Amino acid sequence: MPEITGLTLGGAEYTPQFVLELDAKRCIGCGRCFRVCSRDVFELVEREGIDFDDDPYGDDDPYGDDDDDGFSDDTSMVMTLKNRLDCIGCEACSKICPKKCFTHGSAAVAG
Repeated sequence: MPEITGLTLGGAEYTPQFVLELDAKRCIGCGRCFRVCSRDVFELVEREGIDFDDDPYGDDDPYGDDDDDGFSDDTSMVMTLKNRLDCIGCEACSKICPKKCFTHGSAAVAG
């Protein structure tokens, strides 16, 4: 996909950074990203429904339940990408996320 360039109201160019991935292992299911997204990109699901077999951290998981965030990693909800292709690249989800779960990139990277 070619690079997409937008314009601000003042005429300045910018490159939208679209959501590429959401790290469900880090997600605490707070729903902040869901609330700031106007495009229906996310969906909150039961954490137990997510397959973490590809867990790169194993028993040394730095994002486990030992971070005192008050969420149980075994029973809580987790955010997933429902419709990534509807993302407009505003990065509001990333800016509000307390656990830095998102990876963003330009249209050239996302395509």
